[in-house]
Amino acid sequence: MTTLIPSASPRVVREVADDLAVDADLRDRAGKPPVDEVSRLREAGLPALLAPPGQNGPVSSDDSDGSVGLAGPDRRGSDWRTACTAIRDIAAADSSIAELLAHHHALSWSPRLFSAPGDATALELRAVREQWLWGGDIELPDAQTGTDLALTPAADEFLLHGRRPLTAGVAVADRLVHAVRRTDSGDWVVVHVDPAHPGVHAEPAHDLLGQRLNGAGGVSHDDVPVAAHQVLGTLSVDEHEIAPFTALAPLTRRLLLVQVGLGNAEGALAEARDISRALPRPALSAALDARGDCGPPPADPYLLLAYGELATAAHSAAAVVDRATEALARGLEAGPALGADERADIAFLVAAAEAVTTRSALHVTTRVLELTADAPSPAADPGLDRFWRNARALTAHGSAEHRLRDIGEYYLNGLP
Repeated sequence: MTTLIPSASPRVVREVADDLAVDADLRDRAGKPPVDEVSRLREAGLPALLAPPGQNGPVSSDDSDGSVGLAGPDRRGSDWRTACTAIRDIAAADSSIAELLAHHHALSWSPRLFSAPGDATALELRAVREQWLWGGDIELPDAQTGTDLALTPAADEFLLHGRRPLTAGVAVADRLVHAVRRTDSGDWVVVHVDPAHPGVHAEPAHDLLGQRLNGAGGVSHDDVPVAAHQVLGTLSVDEHEIAPFTALAPLTRRLLLVQVGLGNAEGALAEARDISRALPRPALSAALDARGDCGPPPADPYLLLAYGELATAAHSAAAVVDRATEALARGLEAGPALGADERADIAFLVAAAEAVTTRSALHVTTRVLELTADAPSPAADPGLDRFWRNARALTAHGSAEHRLRDIGEYYLNGLP
């Protein structure tokens, strides 16, 4: 039997991005949970599209009617490269929604990365069929985030209790994935739960500086039943104690968030360019005169220099990100055959992408505010500040210096 799902074509992604761009600034200022936005994503079929590709290969694109035929029950999802491109393109329009999709796609790989192949396939097929939006976090807690999530054996199942203070997508997710500690053995395991259970209580975050529509927040669990099949697998504090393929899990999330940060910077640069192009030349000259950067319109050298610098920064970051994307795609395609050295090389490239993109994104989103500060606009505010706020939020939990130190350790001493 042939199943039809929307195509993962660039046209579908463009339509979603264009739709989100229309009111992105207004929705950002309202800062409400992204319920309406998720409805738009479902209508386009993105939760199912941004799932791991079937074992027989990814969905093939057909731009003619927006849908494709599946050759079998396991022809589904999008390959890693396609998913990264889609998330980056959406981030240029609305990086909050792109972050929601980034976490979704990274977490949708959890069954395959942690579970036995047969169990993973069944769960992935159900998630695609029902268009689950995945949320949660499989990062082990640190001193800042903390967690008291505990999994306690009880008869033929487990009970999940405790709170996670910051979790992706809790306001709108259909399934939450958590890293939790077993009370009997002390082992860390990865589980998935249905947030519709009455024992699960989501607490959406409010008044965020940036990324206001990513659906993040706290989540509490009050003795939520977890069946044995909902335990996907084990997670170790030491990545060297688990298979290299499983150890790709945190790298998928990190690189997808890099795609969001880069797309946000590219979107800021494109909008600033449109504003500068629309400026009346006298107004442009006066604005530049006020800063002492006057040059003869219509080709002011200082403005050209500024945009040349920013375009180069964005393109340079894209080149590093694309290399990491290709390496991680090959790692995911290798599956359990992936070796430790190959995984270490991927981690090196992901760290480099994070370091370069962090600096470029902050520089671009800050500089465009300066270039358009004196620009007249039909509205009182062109809304470019959201790009800067989103860049700050995306980079707040990761330091470029820390990544550079990790890169130096690997490059100098060969230690991943």
